Amino acid sequence: MTSSYDLVVVNGTIVNHDGVWEGDIGVRDGKIAGLGQIGAQAGAEVIDARGLHVLPGVIDSHVHFREPGAEQKEDLETGSRAAVMGGVTTVFEMPNTSPPTTTAEALADKLRRAEGRMYCDHAFYIGASLENLGELATLERLPGVAGVKVFAGSSTGNLLIAEEPDLARVFARITRRTAFHSEDEARLTDRLGERRPGDPASHPVWRDPKAARDCTALLLRLARAHGKRIHILHVTTGDEMPLLAANKDVATVEVTPHHLTLQAPEDYERLGTQAQINPPVRDAAHRAALWAALADGTVDTIGSDHAPHLLDEKARRYPESPSGMPGVQTLVPVMLDHVNAGRLSLQRFVDLVCHGPQRVYGIAGKGRIAAGYDADLTLVDMGRREEITEDWLASRCGWSPYTGKQVKGWPVGTVVRGQAVMRDGELIAPPAGKPARFLEALPPEGAG
Repeated sequence: MTSSYDLVVVNGTIVNHDGVWEGDIGVRDGKIAGLGQIGAQAGAEVIDARGLHVLPGVIDSHVHFREPGAEQKEDLETGSRAAVMGGVTTVFEMPNTSPPTTTAEALADKLRRAEGRMYCDHAFYIGASLENLGELATLERLPGVAGVKVFAGSSTGNLLIAEEPDLARVFARITRRTAFHSEDEARLTDRLGERRPGDPASHPVWRDPKAARDCTALLLRLARAHGKRIHILHVTTGDEMPLLAANKDVATVEVTPHHLTLQAPEDYERLGTQAQINPPVRDAAHRAALWAALADGTVDTIGSDHAPHLLDEKARRYPESPSGMPGVQTLVPVMLDHVNAGRLSLQRFVDLVCHGPQRVYGIAGKGRIAAGYDADLTLVDMGRREEITEDWLASRCGWSPYTGKQVKGWPVGTVVRGQAVMRDGELIAPPAGKPARFLEALPPEGAG
């Protein structure tokens, strides 16, 4: 008997844009080719998902994999391995590497480095700089580009466009939705004295809510003046959410698992500089405001902002310690734990990490389980209890702020374009990730 499908995923509970239902998924040539009651006999390969939920492949649209320039912290291979071990099938990698991804040549270098080394599909941001403003409209449409990233407030690396006239020049040139780190650089500079040496709990005092709100208000004003679309990354304050909710025609919103999970001052006392990140982990009131904005639909996506540093770097005395924490591998289990705790539904989680990134970035063929889409699947056991341990972590940095955390809900399978890559905590396929494609930057027929 000839198999109808290359792979059939049977007996799973499918969570998708059309609800939650039990059934099978048939895969042919890396694409979803059938849904319904298919049966194991129809597949050359079979995954029995009985007792599991089958989600569209989780998309982490915000990671820093540190290659080139800081491979001692992370590289494309180790970062993507951490991704698939955590149930993530696609990542968008940030431009603040060394050299930064600000030219077509630097982008091509990253794409070459990714080939045959990344386990998941991927795209790369182009970083906006004062030197490449004239080329942004061309750079943002190159194959493999997720869009432009603008650091309107300083963070790791030397990409910064902080002055309003320079930001206006960015807005005049972009055409795709552009992602922003939103903190007012002048205010950060003025408040440097608020940092207390040796006390990372002063980090959110220095980088205060007003710095975030003022910058977001400016970006919204510029977006509306120029008729452009923006995506505000890692929003941390309740002060920003009403502004963003009032401007949903031009602005979309990302939050992170760590800003939804950690809080000041308790986690600075517990974790020290391991809790230090830009923008900062804030107090319980701001965290509650993020959850409220997630509940009312203001929030569009969740990204991990995976930003690894080595432990000896993080152990430096604040403020000499670098900002950032790993998170791509823990995104799914930490958020599933929130689902099991009743803070959001499993369908809303899928909306934030599958459908949401597809809508915001215009990803072609990803973000839902539907005929003709890439067969990217994340299999999770919603009843499984696990402890996040260092020996499970695949990131080269080797640590997590969640080490020792008990969670309920666990990724048990990762399928990328019909290829099972991770199953039951084991890598079972070589790295074969490919560049993601985008609706606003599809090559003409016959090209590429």
